[in-house]
Amino acid sequence: MTRAPLDGGAAGTRDEEPRAGLWRNRDFTLLWTGQCLSDLGGAMVDLALPLLVLQQTGSPARAGLVGTAGLVTTLVCRLPAGVLADRCDRRGLMIACDVLRLAAYALLGWAVVTGGASLPVILTVVVVGAAATAVFSTAEHASVRTLVSPGQLTSAVARNEARTYGVTLAGPPLGGLLFGLGRALPFFCDALSFLLSLAAVSRIRRPLQQPRREPAPPVGASVKEGLRFLLGHPFLRALLLIAAPLNMAFTGMVFAMTLALRRAGVSPFLVGVAGTVFALGGLLGALAAPALQRRLRLPVLITLLCWTTAALMTAGALLAGTITAAVPLAAAVFLGPTANAALFAHQAAVTPDHLQGRVVAGVLLAAGSAAALAPALAGALLARRPPGPALLVFPALVTAAAVTATLSKGIRSEGIGSEGIRSEDSGTTPAP
Repeated sequence: MTRAPLDGGAAGTRDEEPRAGLWRNRDFTLLWTGQCLSDLGGAMVDLALPLLVLQQTGSPARAGLVGTAGLVTTLVCRLPAGVLADRCDRRGLMIACDVLRLAAYALLGWAVVTGGASLPVILTVVVVGAAATAVFSTAEHASVRTLVSPGQLTSAVARNEARTYGVTLAGPPLGGLLFGLGRALPFFCDALSFLLSLAAVSRIRRPLQQPRREPAPPVGASVKEGLRFLLGHPFLRALLLIAAPLNMAFTGMVFAMTLALRRAGVSPFLVGVAGTVFALGGLLGALAAPALQRRLRLPVLITLLCWTTAALMTAGALLAGTITAAVPLAAAVFLGPTANAALFAHQAAVTPDHLQGRVVAGVLLAAGSAAALAPALAGALLARRPPGPALLVFPALVTAAAVTATLSKGIRSEGIGSEGIRSEDSGTTPAP
């Protein structure tokens, strides 16, 4: 079978399945490996930073302030990051972000060694690092489409999902170990991870975006152009309505389950085991995502996953406060990466390259904003109601996403099978 022309007819057609596996795609593998290392460094620091603030100040509230500062910075920078990813050379942008993050965390490590790691210094590093990460991750998401063939998109997104869950498993224990050996070690190791990421990005041969034939519009008009395309495209509009409640539900459910277990007197060790089970479920789900996507058409896949996740989360809510609740919730987390892989791979396929950064930024902003509210919502619910009824709010959110997926013409209209993903853009660079 052949695909629709990817450059308005000039490029002709391409085989539906890549001849070479994704691991043999040198440029994608370089980008993925570099981000594995930098994400691992980030996961270590996510644990080490609150420990450092607690040790320096003795205040849990100030430790929470540091985490909130990073999260708010990421959300604020999402739309500007999308504009930069579409206006600037993406490789140069990612290299600049790695240099900035390398310098920031190396300086923080040095400040810890010399006793100068005051709260203002830590906050400055966190804000700078979060802003650079928001720009880097947006540019990375926007670049994937130019590095892989259409037949590899879902596998590429699923592999990025696996990377996320993998570092969630490995990063915190390693960060705790390094912090115990020396308070500055996690920050120096994070700086090293950015150096390795910089080296990997620098070695990518292929351009990470298509040539721009027209001058970029002013920044304000550029943002409006991206949002107009995002909200005007039926599939992308449906994606927003599905991704936001799904992300909020997953984040809130895992957070609430952890709180409920501790309130029920479950030992910290078993709570940690439950967290590991959640992350392992996500990792296995990311590995299984390409196979599931190949067997099911997009509307069937998304609808089935949403309804199944709603049922599993309901079971988890009814078992809240017991360690057995981890089982249905881990099964729900297992399905999450498949939904993300299918939705975000299709987003990459239907969005023109010159709009990739802004559209990705809009989707991530919507999903991230909803997820950011989830811990506060979970805490407020558990403060007023027993765990079972309180947690039913989160499967209700997934049910809303399932209804959207079932009824949305935007999802149904993109009901292409596993045989191919249509592109509406002017071209995608062939994978090697």
